[in-house]
Amino acid sequence: MASSTSIHVAVIGAGIVGASAAHFLAAAGARVTLLDASGPAAGATGASDGAVSVASKRPGPMMDLARHARAFYARCEREGLFRGLFHRRSTFLVARTAVEADLVAQHGADLARAGERVFEVDRATLLERVPGLGASVCAALEIPDDGHALGYEITERLLRGTSVDIRRSAPASEIVTQAGRVAGVAVRDDLLAADAVLVAAGIGSAPLLGLGDILIPRKGQMVVTDRAGSAGPAIDGHLMAASYLAAKRGIVRDNGHIGLVIDPLMTGQFLIGGSREDHRSDHTTDASTIAAILREALDLYPPLAQRRVLRSFAGVRTASRDGLPIVGPHPRHDGLVVATGFEGDGICLGPLMGASAARLLLGQSPDVDLSALAPERFLRAEVHA
Repeated sequence: MASSTSIHVAVIGAGIVGASAAHFLAAAGARVTLLDASGPAAGATGASDGAVSVASKRPGPMMDLARHARAFYARCEREGLFRGLFHRRSTFLVARTAVEADLVAQHGADLARAGERVFEVDRATLLERVPGLGASVCAALEIPDDGHALGYEITERLLRGTSVDIRRSAPASEIVTQAGRVAGVAVRDDLLAADAVLVAAGIGSAPLLGLGDILIPRKGQMVVTDRAGSAGPAIDGHLMAASYLAAKRGIVRDNGHIGLVIDPLMTGQFLIGGSREDHRSDHTTDASTIAAILREALDLYPPLAQRRVLRSFAGVRTASRDGLPIVGPHPRHDGLVVATGFEGDGICLGPLMGASAARLLLGQSPDVDLSALAPERFLRAEVHA
């Protein structure tokens, strides 16, 4: 491996993960070319909520990595990189039936075992924090150490003032290898020579890596409201319905395609989502799904009836077959690192995963254990074929 002051790295994908990797590579002295089929944050990063949340993660590696990722956000905020962009904010896990209350209690116990602070909130206290909460809410937990950051703002900050060569409208068509080592990236009919390559292109990673049956596009439809008054979060925390937890934990429900979150933005608006539509890669919205999201949201938080819907939109997230991201060195090609499959967890995990990928590309060990995310679990058959 060349030294960090002479290595040239091609990063494919200018979402939050690719931007983070490019930033930390450039900070280490590497020459970096950032390739994207459209432009920075144009994919899932720009069409997602801003939850930097441990509360939303399923138990196991994802919950543990989210705790590290949230701490990484806090460190970057203290050191100035994310100043003004990352904000601490509670997550409220809310239940509207006895079955949901059991699920919320189980999830709270899992969070506590992982080291999270978790507080049971009675209805009277919750109404003080979130006036107007729906009558159906019967149980709630507060996770006070979560946070919020908008992905497109983080991506812009990571790339601002760096020496990264950003190439928009530059879709990668092939990873070029020689004798088992990457030699560069084919961009249309041209070859971009590189000493190392990071593939962080979301669903676009599939054809580059031969993961068409492993990576699954998952569309999510969302709504943005107007704001009632001055800027600032309209309520004191992020509301996450048990339906969202059920979806994350693989529990099938009657409305299983809706995992409700109500996200109070710093502008005073609300971001409300969303659907989970597997094998859908279009960006269209439909009236029936948006109506289902709004019905759920109004039941949980009736004051939303006083807001106007400014727009609805859809983003396409990339999930993996086993529900875990794919992060680590490619087991067959030296100099090739993969970071994809984050689905709805990319905003939370993105900066840390990008920084970890940068360390791997420089021949260093990451600061967190990524063994559960290793690409080898899917690419092993290819290696031994």
